[in-house]
Amino acid sequence: MAVDAINSASSAVNAASATKKDQMGQTQFMQLMIAQLKNQDPTKPMDPSEFLSQLAQFGTVTGIQDMQGSLTTLSDALRSSQVLGGTNLVGHYVLADADEASLGDGGAIAGTTTIPEGATSAEVVITDASGQLIRRMPISSQEGDAEFLWDGTTDLGTRAPAGNYKIEAIAKVGGAAEQLGTQIVGHVGSVSIDPTNYSMTLNTDLGPISLSRVRRVM
Repeated sequence: MAVDAINSASSAVNAASATKKDQMGQTQFMQLMIAQLKNQDPTKPMDPSEFLSQLAQFGTVTGIQDMQGSLTTLSDALRSSQVLGGTNLVGHYVLADADEASLGDGGAIAGTTTIPEGATSAEVVITDASGQLIRRMPISSQEGDAEFLWDGTTDLGTRAPAGNYKIEAIAKVGGAAEQLGTQIVGHVGSVSIDPTNYSMTLNTDLGPISLSRVRRVM
């Protein structure tokens, strides 16, 4: 009877898994257990705890596979949501980490920096593409966020030509000059999506910037 039970169980598994030679699904597993129960030796019944142990192990594996599928679905949904959120930024202004900006004809450059504790003075230094000093502007030295706006006027009182300019913020702390990070206001013209990983890039007048660099949406 034991040999017949094994043969019957093997036949059930082979028939059920013909389409997937090396993979056993939940249906095939249940068919194998039923076949073993039907063909077991009545005088030597199999231990029920063994079946429960096998079923628990199989359930754990199946649960992990289902969870992986659910996580993949969730990841795809989050990526789609990110893409949709990115397209909603087109046409808006953002404040992003940057130290360069483009000055247009008649335009201005706005931004912020963070003043450290103990600063006695602070200023924004603007240079052109060749490194020539264009403007020094004093800003608030009070601890915390400090806004600045350059209207395009040089230290000589003339209008700076349109082009790209480097923006630096410097604070004097304890008698020493300390360079600070800056955030510049930029206009979002379009959004690019990397099809391989769904990462998003905002195409702005500051240049391409990642969403992680955005500090504020206006």
